[in-house]
Amino acid sequence: MKRKTKPLPSRAPASVVTSAAGFMAAHASRITHHASPTSVVTGAAGFLGSHLVDLLLARGHKVIGIDNFVTGAVDNISHLGGNRAFKFIEQDVTEFIFLDGPVDYVWHFASPASPIDYLELPIQTLKVGSLGTHKALGLAKNKSARFLLASTSEIYGDPLVHPQREDYWGNVNSIGPRGCYDEAKRFAEALTMAYRQEHHVETRIVRIFNTYGPRMRLHDGRVVPAFISQALKQRPITVFGHGRQTRSFCYVSDLIEGIYRLMLSSYDQPVNIGNPAEMTVLEFAREIIRATASRSKIVFRPLPQDDPRQRQPDITRARKILGWAPEVPLTAGLVKTLEYFRSKV
Repeated sequence: MKRKTKPLPSRAPASVVTSAAGFMAAHASRITHHASPTSVVTGAAGFLGSHLVDLLLARGHKVIGIDNFVTGAVDNISHLGGNRAFKFIEQDVTEFIFLDGPVDYVWHFASPASPIDYLELPIQTLKVGSLGTHKALGLAKNKSARFLLASTSEIYGDPLVHPQREDYWGNVNSIGPRGCYDEAKRFAEALTMAYRQEHHVETRIVRIFNTYGPRMRLHDGRVVPAFISQALKQRPITVFGHGRQTRSFCYVSDLIEGIYRLMLSSYDQPVNIGNPAEMTVLEFAREIIRATASRSKIVFRPLPQDDPRQRQPDITRARKILGWAPEVPLTAGLVKTLEYFRSKV
């Protein structure tokens, strides 16, 4: 097991701190048992995990990050080198997690999350959703810590209900090419609820919808990096089917803020976090061409098996319980995302 200490950004973006102030004040009594809480983040070197680590550090947490770099990247946390509030452990979370000292929060983000990853790593995806979740829950139980599961909109499969509410059970093909990811997350949710009921662990479940922003991998197969990398390289933009399938895109800072509020809330049922502004994939491809001033043309390819036709969150729970809604418009989020991708292409 390798241990590394990694420099805290001097502060969180002002918009994040300001938007959170009222919520944090209202929930101050629930924040932690200690003046400086300790958070454990699995998947800390991933796209979402690394942004969560930054926010936690900016809000006074000591953070222990865990990752095995199967899909995470050192670059995502390299800016934390030398920060005494951050410790890093290179470990597969399907193995026993042993930590000295108190832990207040466990944020379980470890998992391959893009189609390319979980199609290439189906067994590892199932193992981190089952064994990894079991080990992370075991740590929370042992430390009397609050636990948050990073679940997914893939819980709903190819939905027959639109938009998707948390009480919808989904339409999932358990033996299809996406089944390893969908069922791993469905099992993880069931295990999380079992630990709440059987062991009285304080648990939270967030269902994450399409998210974009800096630190996404250039070739991870998801629509945002795929379209952006193709546009920046002046290559044809690949749209599957007729492009009529819909998606909704939430900027990463908005998503992480919503997740943070959920952890600090007293609500223990699943909550959708995402942007309800829906658009077709074809519309999104045209937006990327516009934003990049690319000469790329759009080409159409056959629709992959079980590709969801509609994906839009109902965020009524998040609005009512967390006082949360996305704030960053797509045009503004793409400016920040394109700046990052231009440095990588």
